[in-house]
Amino acid sequence: MRRLQVKSSAVEYQVIVGRGAWRALRQLKGYTTAFVLTEPGLWKRWGKKFASDAGWQGVRPILVPSGEGSKSLSMAGRVASELLDRGADRKSLLVALGGGVVGDLGGFVASTYMRGIDYAQAPTTVLAQVDSSIGGKTAVNIHAMKNLVGTFYAPRVVVSDPEVLASLQPRAFKSGLYEAVKHCILSGPELFKWLEGKVSGLKPGDAGVLETLVARAAAVKVDVVTRDEREAALRRVLNLGHTYGHALEEATGYRRFLHGEAVAWGMLMVTRLAELAGVLDPADGKRIAHLVRAVGPLPNLRNLKAEKVLGLLIRDKKAVGGKIHWVLPEGIGRVRVAADVPDAIVARAFHDVQGGVWND
Repeated sequence: MRRLQVKSSAVEYQVIVGRGAWRALRQLKGYTTAFVLTEPGLWKRWGKKFASDAGWQGVRPILVPSGEGSKSLSMAGRVASELLDRGADRKSLLVALGGGVVGDLGGFVASTYMRGIDYAQAPTTVLAQVDSSIGGKTAVNIHAMKNLVGTFYAPRVVVSDPEVLASLQPRAFKSGLYEAVKHCILSGPELFKWLEGKVSGLKPGDAGVLETLVARAAAVKVDVVTRDEREAALRRVLNLGHTYGHALEEATGYRRFLHGEAVAWGMLMVTRLAELAGVLDPADGKRIAHLVRAVGPLPNLRNLKAEKVLGLLIRDKKAVGGKIHWVLPEGIGRVRVAADVPDAIVARAFHDVQGGVWND
């Protein structure tokens, strides 16, 4: 069991990683009622074990449909209404048992219901365990804009049990691994080399390896958000690959790529962009690209119009004053944030990756 400490302006909390992590929820005392927000399939597969580990026999979950459609203001209102109907008050606890959608939605509802109730994260995907459940960013989508309306609101605890990953479909599993690759790029040579030696053949049921990966990748996120809670500067490094990635998602109506897949393409593009900008040695660029590719095949980029994707970049919600703050890798373990990248090489990086610059 690994325990990571996150310090925020409002509260300190732990990220607990390991088999049996859900049992840590028993330590949360003093609540009038506890509620679990989750998806029907997850609850059917894991609900009995979760309730037993948490010590909440007879708990009746609040269920939302799977998929990005649930990250909406209307769904947040529906969940809040159900909490009210079931007697939730300011001393109630809400636990988000699910991936990024459930975690973001649950955190947003908790941060706004009766002006704020406590919540805990119990992430069930690789992406959520290494990234989205940590740091207190909550959000819902508005129309085609992801996470446009949200809050910074820290959970009481994050409990990540790698055993739950065993039920992930291969594509969803690999989507989360791409986010772990991002953390390895940010971390440095040791973790990067470790994953290079483990990623081939890694499966959802490999709980021992996954426990180590989740703990080490989560530690990268914990370190960053502890030093920059509200994305003033340092936390921007976590957006590595996301500017291109979000544009790819929006250009395809969120139907072609899972989030991690879009970020994977985005990491390839921003790696090529860093090469073209002269800040990344091509040898390191090739190594980064090889690790991204080693996770597994990505949905193709064919027939995507560059003009559409490139035109969406400026709509990234992290743009300031009409300028994109690009996170460029300078090497394995080193990145820089640059707002003066010429549009011409931004476009060329997209075209080069779309054309197969690193195809084996």
